[in-house]
Amino acid sequence: MAEDKLPWQSKLVLLVVLPFASVDVALDCLSWPAHGASVAAWAVGASALLGLLTWLLRAAQPFAALTGAVITASLAFSTGIVPHQPWHSALTPVLAVSLLAFAATRAGRHKKERLGTAEGRRGRSAAQIAANLGVAAWVASSPVEMALMKTGLAAGVMAPYTVAALALAALAEAAADTVSSEIGQVLGGHPRMITTLNVVDPGRDGAISLAGTFAGILAAAIVAASGAWALGCGSKLFVVSTAAAVFGLFFDSLLGATLEQRGWLNNDAVNFLSTAGAAGFALFLLAFIPHPGVG
Repeated sequence: MAEDKLPWQSKLVLLVVLPFASVDVALDCLSWPAHGASVAAWAVGASALLGLLTWLLRAAQPFAALTGAVITASLAFSTGIVPHQPWHSALTPVLAVSLLAFAATRAGRHKKERLGTAEGRRGRSAAQIAANLGVAAWVASSPVEMALMKTGLAAGVMAPYTVAALALAALAEAAADTVSSEIGQVLGGHPRMITTLNVVDPGRDGAISLAGTFAGILAAAIVAASGAWALGCGSKLFVVSTAAAVFGLFFDSLLGATLEQRGWLNNDAVNFLSTAGAAGFALFLLAFIPHPGVG
């Protein structure tokens, strides 16, 4: 499996994401109760529950479930507001990503097992979770928001909208990547290498199919729609995050067909970079759509 290649890259992804998210959650747990106890209660409680369910359903290994819970809590704190409505936070798009990934992974499992591409029955590893959700947690954090404001990439009241667009683009890309790969293998057809358009075997790094691509775009739109509604940022945020997620989806395939095929990157590194690519492309798009918070 791809995740067994270059294990140091998987460890590096986890090291980049988990300590940061853990410190962020710890600091938020100290500061939020003073002015928003309900935010703290929901961020920690809902994230812990989601992590527990993920483990019980064998969608993630125990440490992976804990990693996901920490990252989810970090996102929930970063997008929490007072007065608090728990579903009007990043909890909603993270839940959408989790449900889509779970359904897509379970779909056609017997066929994927015959192809040798099925995910392990113990579920995803901590590095896989960090690779898919870590960028969203990073860009939604207060330090990144402050950095965007200082550099002029996001100013004043528009900074939260910019941060929301970047985080949502990363989450939507993570869902798109998982769904496109899993559903593409199930529906069959003739996947083609993105760089040459030659027909290749299902599950090949860098291969794309019409059915898989369509499923991935639909998944991105679902996550983007749920996030735009939850964060109250309007239709422009939906457009920006969906378009950026689609860019990230093809960027993921390009990395797979080139650097991963050559053994320079493993799957966790590719996933992390593609979510970062989606966030970066969202920032680029915001230069042309300066007011994503207006519906």
